Amino acid sequence: MRVDVTTSIVIARPRRDVFAYAADLDRTTSWYRNITSVRWVTAKPLTIGSRVRFTAPFLGRELTYTYEVTDLIEDERLVMSTREGAFPMETTYRWETAGEGATRMTLRNRGEPSGFANVATPLMVRAMRRANRKDLETLKQRLEASPG
Repeated sequence: MRVDVTTSIVIARPRRDVFAYAADLDRTTSWYRNITSVRWVTAKPLTIGSRVRFTAPFLGRELTYTYEVTDLIEDERLVMSTREGAFPMETTYRWETAGEGATRMTLRNRGEPSGFANVATPLMVRAMRRANRKDLETLKQRLEASPG
């Protein structure tokens, strides 16, 4: 069963500011509740082909996986994917202007789990949707509370 979860939020900050914060993968742990660590596998800066290792709890265990950046358009889109483990996934961030000084950020996760993860797909979709909403709300709060 395929997973495809899309969540978006409007943040009262210019697109370049939202992109600069959210695409700075070293800041991921500040707004992604379930990411506990980030480690660069390739040298910075972020570019197509960059590889970054994330650690997160998953189904009661600690999961470490490496994302590779497959698409990057400044202030517009970041796409990363991993083929590791029981849940290969593609994550897409999109940024669009949503009025003067505001940005709509969209977070999309899609993939095709296998094994036990496949059996738990309906539960995972609900949990991902809830987590993504909370993560984007945290990002919004951080950015809107921060001066320019």
